[in-house]
Amino acid sequence: MHTILPYPQIHGHRGCRGLLPENTLPAFRRAVEIGVEVIELDVVISADEQVVVSHEPWMSATICRQPDGRPILPAEQTRHNLYSLSYADIRAYDCGLTQHPGFPSQQPQPAAKPLLREVVSELDKLAWTLGRPAVRYSVEIKSSPAYEPGFQPPPARFLELVLAELQTTGILGRTTLLCFDTRVLRLAYEQLPEMPLCLLVEDTRPLHMHLAELGFQPHIYGPDFRLLTPELAASLRTLGIGLVPWTVNEPADLRRMLQLHPTGITTDYPDRLMALRSAV
Repeated sequence: MHTILPYPQIHGHRGCRGLLPENTLPAFRRAVEIGVEVIELDVVISADEQVVVSHEPWMSATICRQPDGRPILPAEQTRHNLYSLSYADIRAYDCGLTQHPGFPSQQPQPAAKPLLREVVSELDKLAWTLGRPAVRYSVEIKSSPAYEPGFQPPPARFLELVLAELQTTGILGRTTLLCFDTRVLRLAYEQLPEMPLCLLVEDTRPLHMHLAELGFQPHIYGPDFRLLTPELAASLRTLGIGLVPWTVNEPADLRRMLQLHPTGITTDYPDRLMALRSAV
């Protein structure tokens, strides 16, 4: 059962995408410095079965450059398939120098796609240095039937690799697994029924249909914030399911979400949410 907190946890989306390049060590460090309780990030798998932090299983033309510095053309981005590249090859690409067009205040800087274990090591050291509690993690497994078989391993192997990394890094006990792919969540529930699992939702089907498809009650429901209504928030409270809407960036939307008393709010601008939360 999730109790209503006096304020929601701040989930730094891909670190703090509005401020620094997404899913990079600089963005994750800044998020911890701002004071987020939870780091949200995405993971995919490389050809040598490393757990790589990346939103897409390829090099996005929007933010990445080839090892020689040339841009990646949108029509060719899926050729730069992370699942067909070793991590050493992935590391040679830059995904921080090209400013994301949707985030004009983002500060570009050189950055590679890190390994999950690098992120954990860096942030645990930083939290200790700052005298802060170690952050929690919301790890989205970027699994999709559309990505198989060319861009990811089968769901069972994908989950196995991620869980092994969470065990090795010592963060299994402070991680929530997120996924749109119900196959992954069902497998995780079978193996670790006590682990916090979050069903991500981006369509307009009602709550009961999503829960019926999933086959069990997840710890967290993660809807696109534009789908969130007071009625849905109330239904989740009644069921004892936590609520973490994504990705909420504008001050008016952040204020509206705060009024619904979610468990957490995922945002590209954790600094904005921190300021609003402090004023409550």
